[in-house]
Amino acid sequence: MNPFYTIYRDFKAYFERDPAAQTPLGVLEVILLYSGFHAVFWYRINHFLHRLRIPFIPRLMSQLVRFFTGVEIHPGASIGPGFFIDHGMGVVIGETTEAGENITLYQGVTLGGTGTARGKRHPTLGSNVVVGAGAKVLGNIKIGNNVKIGAGSVVVHSVPDNCTVVGVPAVIVRKEGSRVSKVNLDHGDLPDPVKALKNRIRFLQKEIDSLEEHVRNQQEPKKS
Repeated sequence: MNPFYTIYRDFKAYFERDPAAQTPLGVLEVILLYSGFHAVFWYRINHFLHRLRIPFIPRLMSQLVRFFTGVEIHPGASIGPGFFIDHGMGVVIGETTEAGENITLYQGVTLGGTGTARGKRHPTLGSNVVVGAGAKVLGNIKIGNNVKIGAGSVVVHSVPDNCTVVGVPAVIVRKEGSRVSKVNLDHGDLPDPVKALKNRIRFLQKEIDSLEEHVRNQQEPKKS
């Protein structure tokens, strides 16, 4: 894919998904003031150099970008166009990460590996994926298209298309049968996993009480 077109798609994403950029001076603000866009722009250049098998320089540049933006993207990661990082501080993306188009990451997101094994050890994301602030997606797992990952979640298992996951470890709390036509940024409007857990505990307590009552009835001596 043409790298200039890819950078254009990344740049355009900031105006599609960030209301703060939709101002008369929005173009200048994104170019000069948005650390997330700076990190994505230099990632594209570093990835291009990495694909040319140029040693050392892409990693050196990525470390300089990390110093100035707080975002660490390994040059070996493969990410489609329309890549949007909001605020950016604390974002880490590992070497063998693969991602489709229109990916949205909020601050503090990690697309990381587990263990010390070589080869594919980072996640693969489909297109139109939104990862909430502070979420961790770990290991060689697959995240489907149109998936939303709630803020603070830890995802260690694959997730099918059109799902919403939240929690530690993350579980599927919403699954839509229809395809999502566009990126949905309402990642704060998600079911409360704590409330769901409390309801489950209450249900289990009722089951335990019922079983204890049944056992007591069985142990009571029968009247002659």
